[in-house]
Amino acid sequence: MSQEAKSSACLALADGSVFFGSAFGASGEVTGEVVFNTSMTGYGEILTDPSYCGQIVTMTYPLIGNYGINFEDVESNGPRLRAFVVRELCRAPSNFRSELSLDDYLRKAGVIGLEGIDTRSLVRRLRSQGSVTGVLSTVDLDPQSLIAKAQAAPSIVGQDLVQEVMPAASFAWTERLGNFATLAPQDSQPTRYHVVAIDYGMKWNILRHLTQVGCRVTVVPGTSTAAEILALQPDGVFLSNGPGDPEPLTYAIRTIRELLGKLPIFGICLGHQLLGLAAGARTYKLKFGHRGANQPVMNLRNSKVEITSQNHGFAIDALTLPANIEVTHRNLNDQTIEGMRLTDQPAFSVQYHPEAAAGPHDSAYLFEEFCSLMDLSVEKMKA
Repeated sequence: MSQEAKSSACLALADGSVFFGSAFGASGEVTGEVVFNTSMTGYGEILTDPSYCGQIVTMTYPLIGNYGINFEDVESNGPRLRAFVVRELCRAPSNFRSELSLDDYLRKAGVIGLEGIDTRSLVRRLRSQGSVTGVLSTVDLDPQSLIAKAQAAPSIVGQDLVQEVMPAASFAWTERLGNFATLAPQDSQPTRYHVVAIDYGMKWNILRHLTQVGCRVTVVPGTSTAAEILALQPDGVFLSNGPGDPEPLTYAIRTIRELLGKLPIFGICLGHQLLGLAAGARTYKLKFGHRGANQPVMNLRNSKVEITSQNHGFAIDALTLPANIEVTHRNLNDQTIEGMRLTDQPAFSVQYHPEAAAGPHDSAYLFEEFCSLMDLSVEKMKA
């Protein structure tokens, strides 16, 4: 019997590579940028991170699903990635918090899963050649057909994926960190500030951290204008993470540019890139991106190394930085910019995720730094 006949799913890459395996979760066919994540845990958060919109995510850790899925730890209202690839799926999770198996969760969410392939071979290919477009199918197992589909699919570069994941309308966020997060609920601070969080595909744990440090948070869609945001009379503005290429998001860049100098601004991930573009820098696509819970970053202000969680495929080009941007953090693996601040305006950002659930918490101090900026802004207004 042929390999194709034995297989229930096939992943084909635009470079001609083909991987046969077994399907789990939903059935069907999807196209996306194939990327990998090096985290050992946190697959529930990865599945629901809107930044993975448009991507087929491969986990490098060989066994995934052993502690199931619980709905307290999710980062949005459902999986946002195109498909999920693992070496071995655990079909019998064992954890007191588990509410659903990974297989059942993906099936109900309509997301295709693939197991049983050589994920080491796939990841080595992505590391050497870079992230590539792929097609994962349970209905078409013809390699040449799938390769042709992958080659004809558009690149993630130039696409506006934010429109697929941002909220349709503004809303107030009130949830704080739970018992299984960094801080216990009793450690939270009283409300001190009103923050408008611009949602380009935001992880909910960011909002939990903002409320934990004393912020009343109003979430607005990523297409909101500066006038609409200023009308809410915030003390500060947060720029969220989100999927894909930042350069097509001209509406977001224009809004941030119009807000600069008016209010303290803090950006994470895509928000970091958008702040850089609004200030006059450029961005570029990384070869295979940074995705995992183990990325070393140097804080240049105190020479401390932070172990960080990351998920991004684009970065700010250091050669295009304007004179008023100071680099504050660098990735120790490839020296890319991981943090910056504007020297003449109250705005700063980081490329990594200081709020990461199921990941390191070395960088949670950044939320307090945002509050300090708002403190100074309020004092200046009173003076």
